[in-house]
Amino acid sequence: MIEDIKVAQTASYSAEGQNLTGLRALNFIYGANGSGKTTLSRLIGQPEDYPNCSITWRNGAPIARLVYNSDFVERNFATTIPGIFTLGEENVETLAQIDGLKVQEAGFRDDIANRRNTLQGADGRSGKIGELAAHRDDIQQQCWAAKGLHDAHFKAAFTGLRNNASNFCDRMLKEFSENVAELHGLEDLKARAAVVFDETLSSLPLLPAVNPADLVAGENNPILAKKIIGAGDVDIAAIVNRLGSSDWMKAGIGYFTQTDPHCPFCQQTVDAETTARLKGFFDESYDRDISLVDQAGESYRAAAGVFVNALETILAEQTRHVDVAALQSLVERAGARLGANIQSLARKRSEPSSVVALEDNRGLFDEIAACLADGATKIARHNAMVANQANESERLIAEIWKFIVEENRGVLAAYHANKTACDAAIAGLNASIREREGRQAETLQALRALEAGITSVEPTVTEINALLRSFGFRGFKLATAGEHNNFYEIQRLDGSDAKRTLSEGERTFIAFLYFYHLIRGSQSATGMTDDRVVVIDDPVSSLDSDVLFIVSSLIKRVFELCRSGGQIKQVFILTHNIYFHKEVSFDPNRSAVQCRNDESFWIVRKRDDVSVVENQPANPIKTSYELLWGEVKNENRSRMTIQNTLRRILENYFKILGNLDKDDICARFEGRDKIICNSLFSWVNDGSHSARDDLYLSADDAVVDAYLDVFRRIFEVTQHGAHYRMMMGEAAHAVDGQVRRAPAGEAVARGA
Repeated sequence: MIEDIKVAQTASYSAEGQNLTGLRALNFIYGANGSGKTTLSRLIGQPEDYPNCSITWRNGAPIARLVYNSDFVERNFATTIPGIFTLGEENVETLAQIDGLKVQEAGFRDDIANRRNTLQGADGRSGKIGELAAHRDDIQQQCWAAKGLHDAHFKAAFTGLRNNASNFCDRMLKEFSENVAELHGLEDLKARAAVVFDETLSSLPLLPAVNPADLVAGENNPILAKKIIGAGDVDIAAIVNRLGSSDWMKAGIGYFTQTDPHCPFCQQTVDAETTARLKGFFDESYDRDISLVDQAGESYRAAAGVFVNALETILAEQTRHVDVAALQSLVERAGARLGANIQSLARKRSEPSSVVALEDNRGLFDEIAACLADGATKIARHNAMVANQANESERLIAEIWKFIVEENRGVLAAYHANKTACDAAIAGLNASIREREGRQAETLQALRALEAGITSVEPTVTEINALLRSFGFRGFKLATAGEHNNFYEIQRLDGSDAKRTLSEGERTFIAFLYFYHLIRGSQSATGMTDDRVVVIDDPVSSLDSDVLFIVSSLIKRVFELCRSGGQIKQVFILTHNIYFHKEVSFDPNRSAVQCRNDESFWIVRKRDDVSVVENQPANPIKTSYELLWGEVKNENRSRMTIQNTLRRILENYFKILGNLDKDDICARFEGRDKIICNSLFSWVNDGSHSARDDLYLSADDAVVDAYLDVFRRIFEVTQHGAHYRMMMGEAAHAVDGQVRRAPAGEAVARGA
């Protein structure tokens, strides 16, 4: 059964299209000629020819469609008429087997539909497939969020995936299943990524050698701990040592050489013997020790300069692989300590007899060495990465994905479990559907074999001819023809071909009878028991009222078959004939304000040459006469058909009154209005109307207004203005050639 129809971008339907939703078992569609009804019937019959349109089937299972429209008549009555196979009723046992197989096949079909519904839902996007899609959407969003969290640092690892959430999710799921790389911390990965993914990457120079060995040796020089004084065997040595004035005397000797023989301090004359004893106190041993002190000081100062300069050179390079802040602090400490030691060495030189102990900086030197060693290790690693960048990049990318996978392991594992369960359910449902489809096909094959054994085209001939005779069509009949008598031909009573000499009404009636029997049969020897949707589009064109009633009665039998739960699952009736619509849709059990649960009513209109389909809550055709007036009152009336609508109202109303001379009425108008009045009364001569009646006059707004004005005045000049006002739902009084409109309530009162 068809649940929804969308018709768009075809014939007179717009690109946005129209939707017929909530279709029922019986569907009545009314519209004027050219409004777009036949397009609907063609769409139902051949949806593949309308790529911009769509049909939604219940449970997603299409069934056979039989469509009666002008195409059907042309197709089946152009040359030979295909025979209609029906089941013979004489083989009761075979018919019972066919009924049993139909029940069995229907059971398989329902079971398949239920499983498909579980698999994909009624909309084709829910069920287990929808559940799997929802899990996928969820994990895709979470993976994309993970990408956004790390994209700034790991762009190179995400190359080719950064603009596609689906592909990124696929890669994460693949890494979740396959990645066996080592797990590293985020900061380590960021630091390495900054190097490995740097396109301008190059080797770095090694750190210069910094060796504090000379400083360590200088800080432990034994000369610093030695008290350097004069010779001990000179007779003045005892008093010099007792006074501790060795350093003072050494300085004085320097001045004495300039003032000899006078003492530089007291200006007294010093005899030669005293001068010899003073000079003898500072012998060669003393001078040698002083020389060692000088050497120790110079060596330490030089080593300190080399050491500090090397460290400052490293700091000036500002390499990111060395902890510059830590090294700067160490260098400042070293500079201060080395400076203090150099001052101590200077004091030793100026006071040779004093004992000097330099600060031991081996611990500080070890800290500096450790800091430099860490930087050297990192530089070596960097240079190794440069030398092997391609392999390092590949390894780093794997480790980055490993980190991201581990960071999201919980949600990835949950998705994997959900997907596994859904995949298993989907596989199971698909397998069971295939198994039941196979059994359904076997059942259908057996059903077709039984049908082929007891089918015939003869019963249709007999029934159609009986209907023709009973309805007064005695000038022609249907007969079998062809080599195997599987075709029909229309014959006169003398056996001659009657197809080309049939009137339009006769041809229409026999075409409908043919379709009516095809509903319960098939144009092949099998398939007559298949479920089907029946579409009937304007079956009463060119038929008189008696035959219209007959066709309506036959269609109501189709309704009964549909409502009884037989092979006819759904019926669409499309017509422009309000009499036929009123007759075929009449149901005494239907509420006046609401349609039955198995019905839907629709009206197709053209607005500015665009078809519009409107759903109706109840049967819109109260009476055909009311419908015609409703079209006149409708502001969205069709300009192409309004003239014909006005004619039909006049025909209906003035035929009832009778004894009205249309020429007398037209004589009351002049000029263009008289021409319009004559055209509105053309039913007197024509007797029937179609859209072609309006082609001689363009239907713009001005013409429509002129027609409506003359139409109103016809009722006024014939003294039936009250009826006009009642049907229009308003009061209209002509005052000085102008029309004054009164409220609808007043209009109804006056019309009554």
